[in-house]
Amino acid sequence: MATTSSSTTGARKAPTPRKTAAARKSTATRKTAPRRTSASTTSSTQPKTPVEQAQVIAQRAVLVPVGASLLARDNLVSTVRGFATKYRTRASFERELKRYERRGATARNRVEREVRKSRTRFERELRQRRTRVERTIKQNRRRVERDIRSVRRDLERQSGTVGTRFEKLVANAQDILSSAG
Repeated sequence: MATTSSSTTGARKAPTPRKTAAARKSTATRKTAPRRTSASTTSSTQPKTPVEQAQVIAQRAVLVPVGASLLARDNLVSTVRGFATKYRTRASFERELKRYERRGATARNRVEREVRKSRTRFERELRQRRTRVERTIKQNRRRVERDIRSVRRDLERQSGTVGTRFEKLVANAQDILSSAG
């Protein structure tokens, strides 16, 4: 740590800022890092011989299931204790039942509300589609009837014009035949 120090003349140096714990730690790590050599890895817990490796594997094969079963037992015991404290008396048991009933009723009401909203939305969309289709059919029927009336009028005019032309042609042909003959 760098602190203020006095020199031989008695004058004081300006104080230097203290290093933070993280800075001190990183400095210490850098200083000690080169010293770690193969000596630290040789004293590790890794088995050196095949016999020791087999022993470690055998220990794991036994200890893993034992540890898992102990953990499962602890979880089961804590769950049973929780139920035992929660349902110790009839009153607490009934209180929990009422709580579950309220929660179930709330969930049922929520589902019923969603179903009603969905049904209402479906019926509304169905009515809108039906109205749109009926409106389109009426518009198309009016348009077709209007076109038919227009075509009929045009045909009547044309047939009247053709009829009068035909009568004129017949009259002209009769005039020509009567004057030639």
